[in-house]
Amino acid sequence: MAKFHKQKSEGAPGINTASLPDIVFMLLFFFMVTTTIRKASLKVQLVLPFASEIQKIEKKSLVSYIYVGPPIKSLQSLYGTEPRIQLNDAFAKLDDLREFVIKERQKHDEKEVPMMTWSLKVDKDTKMGVVTDIKQKMRDMNALKIMYSAKKATGTASF
Repeated sequence: MAKFHKQKSEGAPGINTASLPDIVFMLLFFFMVTTTIRKASLKVQLVLPFASEIQKIEKKSLVSYIYVGPPIKSLQSLYGTEPRIQLNDAFAKLDDLREFVIKERQKHDEKEVPMMTWSLKVDKDTKMGVVTDIKQKMRDMNALKIMYSAKKATGTASF
């Protein structure tokens, strides 16, 4: 007679991981779509002033930002507390503005250059002399479309 041996059970069956790559790619795609990338890390303190009449920008890809304000607390020991100009990720002097405008114009098509807007994000406590100097330099480079960034005033705000 033949002998039949019972097979020993080897524990619970393994987990099916066939759909794991699909789940990983779905999560990766979700985070790629929902994450926003900041163009520049701010090195200046910005408390934007309030404005009663504001408009949203239609085509943000044609906007280049110029930040003006006192350095953040961690950089005040190096740069002091006087308002500084920040272009992209670095502090700059007024003379560096020409090179910044040229580089920003080169990033765009020749047809888009006249439509470029220069957004001044200026701290509300910054003296107007710095802003006037920036505007004068921009005028010399024929960068005439300048806007000021501000917060919308709510109801009865005091100015």
